[in-house]
Amino acid sequence: MNRLNTVAAHVAPTLTITDNRSGKKIDVKVKDGTIRATDLKQLGIQTYDPGYMNTTCCVSRISFIDGNRGVLRYRGYPIEQLAQDGSFTEVAFLLQYGELPTRGQLTQWEQDLMRHSMLHQDVATLTSAFRYDAHPMGMFVSAMAALGTLHPETNPALTSQNIYKDKAVRNKEIARILGSATTLAAMAYRHRMGRPFNTPNSDLGYTENFLYMLDVSHEGTSYRPHPKLVKALDVLFVLHAEHELNCSTSAMRHLTSSNVDVYTACAAAAGALYGPRHGGANEAVLRMLERIGSIENVPTFVEKVKQRKELLMGFGHRVYKHYDPRATIVRKIAEDVFEICGREPLIEVAMELERIALSDPYFKDRKLYPNVDFYSGLIYKAMGFPTDMFPILFTVPRLAGWLAHWSEWIDDPENRIYRPFQVYKGYDKRDYVQVDERSEKVHSKELTVKRSAFNRRRDASLQSAAADRSEYEWIKD
Repeated sequence: MNRLNTVAAHVAPTLTITDNRSGKKIDVKVKDGTIRATDLKQLGIQTYDPGYMNTTCCVSRISFIDGNRGVLRYRGYPIEQLAQDGSFTEVAFLLQYGELPTRGQLTQWEQDLMRHSMLHQDVATLTSAFRYDAHPMGMFVSAMAALGTLHPETNPALTSQNIYKDKAVRNKEIARILGSATTLAAMAYRHRMGRPFNTPNSDLGYTENFLYMLDVSHEGTSYRPHPKLVKALDVLFVLHAEHELNCSTSAMRHLTSSNVDVYTACAAAAGALYGPRHGGANEAVLRMLERIGSIENVPTFVEKVKQRKELLMGFGHRVYKHYDPRATIVRKIAEDVFEICGREPLIEVAMELERIALSDPYFKDRKLYPNVDFYSGLIYKAMGFPTDMFPILFTVPRLAGWLAHWSEWIDDPENRIYRPFQVYKGYDKRDYVQVDERSEKVHSKELTVKRSAFNRRRDASLQSAAADRSEYEWIKD
């Protein structure tokens, strides 16, 4: 490096901002492509960024995304290598601790996870109390939050606010939650299907045990899920384990900043993922493909999308402006699943839709490429999972990413409780008016409550009875 470059390397780049209202100029430092938002206080302004479209809130070392090149790495490792050669438990370890485990570390780690897969009977009782048709995600979120009540000794609100600073405590909570996740998910599934809960099988691996708890019946502990299906689901778990600061991961960090217990934080993150804009995307893809119906209908559907009469689900991404690398992997493993479970007819519709869209300038110019949700729902459907289980199959592996961010936030010297600002556009100061002196300013239509058919039937009966009483009183008078 020559002297000029050496000097330049040590001079922090700056950005000069001129306030045209006052003529005031400030120089702010630029680091890693960002400026400190607090530097703008010198001008008495804040940034306005709905949806955090251009906001950086932390420094992280967990995952890296290059949306323009279609690159995803966990702790520096390309997702393609981890999906092909690794396992979910290896990846979960990598996300937590920054390095791949040795053989001995992996064995111990997997034993720790399995040890925590056996849950307190109260969790089974709670899950059994839900209606037969309760959504599995609702049961999972509730059960995850309930786990925290079984471990008050590690709740910052009940013990020490600094309890999570102890990494030994953190390690136990991480293993406990990851170990519990598959059992919670299996309980939700079995309850939804009207079947008794199964006990975890400690002789099996993480993903294999999950499928075992879902499916084992009269065969007992000799039952073994098909190895190719185990591998397919394990790869899907790897692909869904972490993805930077998406909605649910941001929620995890937000909750963590309040120093709430980790179970409540995970339940809140799962609640965010439950939303159809996030964890329900692959289900939306499936509904779209079912609506298209056949290959012959694809061109017409594509034209409707271009006319903004239909939505193209499973294409495009907030970050990726190129083909989602996870989608490429999912498409490959789909064939392995179809070979065993039967070819899902909608795959032909999906492939034709992808072919037409990727050859159409309308979609190419808008950088709309298939994302991971485009094919994953077809695999889950082929494996026999009901669509309401799709968000749980996303949540279980994503817990590994959430917990990595939880731990990273705790160690961050710049951690602060999250508290964004707002631009207030409401009333100026108003004086209180006594209730009998107020005029009606809220229209009755704005207070309308949607009533069920049951309540409408009751309302009609009560009104009829009131009318009868009124008529009787008139006659009596």
